[in-house]
Amino acid sequence: MVEFLFHPVTPHPALIPYVAKMWVFESSGRLPAEDMKLIVPNANFKLTLTCKNGMVAQIDGRSFTQKEDQLSLSGLIDRPVVLDPSDDMPTSTIVIELNPIGVYRLFHLPYAALNNQLHMLPELLGKPGHALEIQLGEAPNLAMKLHLLQQFLLEQLHIGKADSIYDYCVNRITQARGIVTVSQLEKATGYSARWLHRKFSEHMGTGAKNFAEIVRFKQCYQVFSSGVSYDMLKTHIYEYYHDQSHFLRSFKRFTGSTPTELQRRLNELATKHYTS
Repeated sequence: MVEFLFHPVTPHPALIPYVAKMWVFESSGRLPAEDMKLIVPNANFKLTLTCKNGMVAQIDGRSFTQKEDQLSLSGLIDRPVVLDPSDDMPTSTIVIELNPIGVYRLFHLPYAALNNQLHMLPELLGKPGHALEIQLGEAPNLAMKLHLLQQFLLEQLHIGKADSIYDYCVNRITQARGIVTVSQLEKATGYSARWLHRKFSEHMGTGAKNFAEIVRFKQCYQVFSSGVSYDMLKTHIYEYYHDQSHFLRSFKRFTGSTPTELQRRLNELATKHYTS
């Protein structure tokens, strides 16, 4: 039987406003082929270091391979991801999830071009990314790798200045659990929908409406992944969706399955990744 563990890591205090969560994932091998290795969108950007073994990600019909000792950054993901170790052997991976406010403060990148893709950090950053990846590969243990990653992010904090209007909109959507319209954001900020869309595309790679849809679905999927029956879930979804068919369309978009299909194949790996 394959054993796997999530070890949560507390970020450096200066990084806490920008890091949604941080952990080390360890596995004794691959999960059985029939298990669903599903990663559902949660609106965070993932900085991933494969310390032992590599990984293969299937995103929107495309395959992305990350070898051992490589460092990657995902763009905004709004499609289901199927993830598996490259080889059936022990695996160790560090993951730092950057929230939508943190990612633009740490990296100045063309986010709209990175959506639903996995990119090696040296390809995005050039020499600084290569230098960091070499340092990480030479680091003798996980503790040192975590230290180097956080030191690098602390040095990156000067990259972008805070954008108060964008930050306000992101926080408003998050606090409203996705139940907010672009029209409401227009009224609250005094900026047009077109201006707001451009600002979100610049900092996140997608529009405010799409971000709100991911945040809204997250509320329901957290309940679903806790193991409740679909019948029990139905009483919860009407807080977020007009009707059941509206929810099912969203569920199929973000997971690739219906609730009934997924419930039969969902495993602890997928639920812990989402809720831990």
